Amino acid sequence: MSLKKPGYLPRVIDSKLKEYLSLFGAISVEGPKWCGKTWTSLNFANSANYIMDPSGGYSNRERARIEPALVLEGVKPRLIDEWQEVPGIWDAVRFDVDQEPQKGKYILTGSVTPPREDYSHSGTGRFAIIRMRPMSLFESGDSLGIISFSSLLRGEAIKPFSADIDLKTLINLTVRGGWPETLSIPIDNAGRVSEEYLRLISKNELFRSTDKKRNTAKFSKLLRTLARNNATTVSLSTLSDDSNIRQSHSENEVNLARQTTADYLDDLKRIYVIEDISGWTPDIRSKTRIRMAPKVIFADPSLAIAALGLNSQRLLNDLKTYGFMFENLCLRDILIYAENIGGAVFHYRDNSGLEADAVVEMPNGDWSAFEIKLGEHQVEEAASSLCRLRDKMVSNGATPPSCLCVITGGGFGRQRDDGVYVIPINALKP
Repeated sequence: MSLKKPGYLPRVIDSKLKEYLSLFGAISVEGPKWCGKTWTSLNFANSANYIMDPSGGYSNRERARIEPALVLEGVKPRLIDEWQEVPGIWDAVRFDVDQEPQKGKYILTGSVTPPREDYSHSGTGRFAIIRMRPMSLFESGDSLGIISFSSLLRGEAIKPFSADIDLKTLINLTVRGGWPETLSIPIDNAGRVSEEYLRLISKNELFRSTDKKRNTAKFSKLLRTLARNNATTVSLSTLSDDSNIRQSHSENEVNLARQTTADYLDDLKRIYVIEDISGWTPDIRSKTRIRMAPKVIFADPSLAIAALGLNSQRLLNDLKTYGFMFENLCLRDILIYAENIGGAVFHYRDNSGLEADAVVEMPNGDWSAFEIKLGEHQVEEAASSLCRLRDKMVSNGATPPSCLCVITGGGFGRQRDDGVYVIPINALKP
């Protein structure tokens, strides 16, 4: 018996959730609001408790606050939705798993990371954490699914193929984003969903996620600054300085101190709106991973577009800006596909300017590098850069990459004579 909802579209993490339920006593599915955590978890649950059910004056939440163990009663696996509203639930689940060690007892879903001091035990050995994101193009049905991402990482040969998509359609998909509920909305209106998403975050979730005083105007201004610097290695000082520049005469004077900027960035990460992609080096003991500035991206490119107040037509007229949003789209999908097979995603940039937009590293040390380019005319330069990166790493003693790949915005997919794959983003699947 499962609680699967009618019309559910399969998600990439389904297989990992099923596997982890056979390995751990409890699973925590974490990610931004509205990305589908609850619906996916219901597929594997035989009972559920919705902590934020408003029935009876939020009786579920109040009952959990009085005695967290009460919400654990039910047929296993038991889903506890939005557990972070009562952080003591984490400790209650951990204690129950300790007392009666069984696999697959609980699935917790959460859209906010509570402060560490709100619960006493990390859950190490009892919990597994799965990160969930908005839908990839394959999950939403917008990728042809010609090429498997995992087969690329294995360096398998491919036959040339076509995956045509016109630029306007690609931009529309980026504006719409990967939110499950937007799939049924006319594409011309889908962008408004992300606009309201950000508005509700700035008015509600921002204050629910912390007990510190927050300013909506400052928060909104930082969001716009992050969106202008989307998918770049931007420093804290740059974000703070850029946020203090008035973008128009009508904009109010709102200044963000460096510490305020840092605090708000932490808030955005805690509610999974943005995330850092760390710098990469093949030497796991190297300080480069610590010192290289992270690349900051939004959980979904639609949020960055909404923060700037842009629509499809304006992006069509400003392809330079769209290029950064397209990179965010591709990184979102790469993160989903790579993490599903145990990979970690980084970026690379050295002091000579040599870079890779994404580096996927597997637990055994195998690595693959990706450049993301919207147009076919950029492929030659991107492929050359990837080959230089390969040669540099190998000359420094690293193992050769499993895969070098240029991700494009549609068109002709192939493997070049130099071994570099050229793969349209709308051809990828897990």
